[in-house]
Amino acid sequence: MLSIESLCKSYRHHQAVRNVSFQVMENECVALLGPNGAGKTTTLQMLSGLLSPTSGTIKLYGEQKADRSMIGYLPQYPAFYSWMTANEFLTFAGRLSGLSKKKCQEKIGEMLEFVGLQDAANKRIGGYSGGMKQRLGLAQALLHKPKLLILDEPVSALDPSGRIEVLDMMRELKKHMAVLFSTHVLHDAEQVCDQVVIMKSGEISWKGALQQLKEQHQTNVFTLTVKEKLKGWLEEKPYISDVVYMNPSQAVFELSDTGSGRILLSDCIQMGLTVTRFEQKTESLEDVYLKVVHA
Repeated sequence: MLSIESLCKSYRHHQAVRNVSFQVMENECVALLGPNGAGKTTTLQMLSGLLSPTSGTIKLYGEQKADRSMIGYLPQYPAFYSWMTANEFLTFAGRLSGLSKKKCQEKIGEMLEFVGLQDAANKRIGGYSGGMKQRLGLAQALLHKPKLLILDEPVSALDPSGRIEVLDMMRELKKHMAVLFSTHVLHDAEQVCDQVVIMKSGEISWKGALQQLKEQHQTNVFTLTVKEKLKGWLEEKPYISDVVYMNPSQAVFELSDTGSGRILLSDCIQMGLTVTRFEQKTESLEDVYLKVVHA
């Protein structure tokens, strides 16, 4: 659906984005990850049409000159007229998007209900909380029913309950459209995204399916807990290394390969040990992200 090839953006002597290429498929949620200054916002602004790339191509449904009405965009810090009500602001935004006044009125109630602001529709935006403003910005980005929704740090300014609400909305939205969003909150990306693109210093460090990223950086670190004492026994096994005892009955260590786990359990049985826990350490998205960014 969305295809980005060799995208670059330069400001005089500074190259903010270098040779960025990736794709977003229909009904797919893609997370753009990276530290501050990685080029995430610049990339999203080029994709939304707010910035012109120095070089490279952006194609939406195969068209380089895409219909902007197919794109919904929520910046990290959405701006509002504080004296307007939500109804007035969405009417204003809808008319700018090319919707008729009648169509605006039909869509506004639906969007406000979706983002949970129907009871504050006639309240001035100046009296809204940060979370309410973020949800209003999302309603504005969705008003014209885009095919691609671009969100820049949609949950970074929200409290935990606000984050959960927005993430639930994103899960629902990806049933109807593609979602591309940037975030620093890695746990949130893990909840909703299908693909990840990790940027560093304006370039892509890694991209692919979330599960593939985890598997690629999976370690052979295991935890073993028994009822008896372990200390002094594990170090003798040639297939075990880097043993750290959490207590006399629990140890964390690395196996030479995953097949060694069966050998270890067999040895435990022969030693008469009662195994209560044996599991492989699963890397979180945050663990993997730090490995990729600091590689």
